[in-house]
Amino acid sequence: MSEFLAELIGTMILIIFGGGVVGGVVLKNSKAEGAGWVVITIGWGLAVAMGVYAVGSFTGAHINPAVTLGFAAVGEFPWSKVPVYITAQMIGAFIGAVIVFLNYLPHWRDTEDQGAKLAVFSTDPAVRSPFSNLVSEMIGTFVLLMGLMFIGANEFTEGLNPLIVGLLIVAIGMSLGGATGYAINPARDLGPRIAHALLPIPKKGSSDWGYAWIPVVGPILGGIYGAVFYRAMFLEEFTGLFWGLSVFVAIILVGAAFSELKKEHTVAEQVEEKIS
Repeated sequence: MSEFLAELIGTMILIIFGGGVVGGVVLKNSKAEGAGWVVITIGWGLAVAMGVYAVGSFTGAHINPAVTLGFAAVGEFPWSKVPVYITAQMIGAFIGAVIVFLNYLPHWRDTEDQGAKLAVFSTDPAVRSPFSNLVSEMIGTFVLLMGLMFIGANEFTEGLNPLIVGLLIVAIGMSLGGATGYAINPARDLGPRIAHALLPIPKKGSSDWGYAWIPVVGPILGGIYGAVFYRAMFLEEFTGLFWGLSVFVAIILVGAAFSELKKEHTVAEQVEEKIS
């Protein structure tokens, strides 16, 4: 199997199981309707594990552009292969989303909530605040890349690694995912979002393109910084990229915190004006 086909199939499997569990939980008249966040996070963890089991022996199963770029940034993956991997991941995610659509054909008509329909394909924030949403995606993917590096530094019984990676996804989802739905993977969000825009879903509503950049840019920044940070802290590779990204990330974090504090101050002033 070629590396292109392997990454395509691995990412397709990821979305079939991951998008599928969301569909089961949020679409009307599904037997899993209302099962909740815990079921979704476990489903996504198993989705990643299955994707890794499927193609890990062919490509290492990146199935995520943030992982591919993070590994490339620290010299663990050749830059020449990055376009091939990312293209395959995007196509695989799109195909996986189409399969999820076909699996739930009667339920799109039964579901009136346009947000629920979009949620099967892509993420959206619990509280819409772009700067803070970007930070959440950065943190989640930073932890993902750090976790992958931690797992790679330890020896497990043969065949257990994909399951450990899946548990990492569950942990990220349960601990950090409530803010944005934890895309932590540009292909996982953008590929299915394109599918949502193109598929004939009854009364589907907007694909929310105004938000779409956040689950792409956030994971890329967080993923690259997570890999670079690990190499700096654990292997003492304090490169120019590490220092540059550290400053850039710090600016984003401070900016997001300042933005939220400013909003809080504005709300307080509005309340005070109404009282007076």
